[in-house]
Amino acid sequence: MVQCEMCGAETGSPKTVKIEGAELDVCDDCADFGTEVQTQDTSSTSTKYSTSSSGSSSSGGSSGSSTSSSTGSGGGGGGGSRRDMFDEMDEVVQDYDDRIREAREAASMTQEELANSLNEKASLIRKLERGEVLPSDSVQRKLERELDISLSTGGGSDDNDWSGGSSTGKTTLGDVVKRKD
Repeated sequence: MVQCEMCGAETGSPKTVKIEGAELDVCDDCADFGTEVQTQDTSSTSTKYSTSSSGSSSSGGSSGSSTSSSTGSGGGGGGGSRRDMFDEMDEVVQDYDDRIREAREAASMTQEELANSLNEKASLIRKLERGEVLPSDSVQRKLERELDISLSTGGGSDDNDWSGGSSTGKTTLGDVVKRKD
């Protein structure tokens, strides 16, 4: 008997299922949470695994698993672009070291003077100007304020891709869905 890697139940015939990108050996009840991975017998294809939908088997229990197993495509693809928290963040420009050095020299400051005005170590300024380290968010803000420069590229440049919500006047899914508690 093998233990299910999701719920811990003993199972005689575990199924290998891909859930959130990880392949797990699970029992029949937990197999509904992902897509079943089957090894191919022929080696003529370039991929080792193929995935198939496991929506045909249903647990039917009162644990609510039937509502969570029908969540659309299993994470393998989709037509829409996926966004995450990193899309909203500003990135440090590639030539930040040159910008810092040129701005400091234009202000007729030494590395030590700049470090003192920022309340940082002079060794940090040297490393920044050589491009050895990236500035932390707080140091980046101090440098931008002190030297009147910009060290970041604007993140979230594709913010206009999404159009929806109540400002468009169209009905959204949130306006229609009723929660079952």
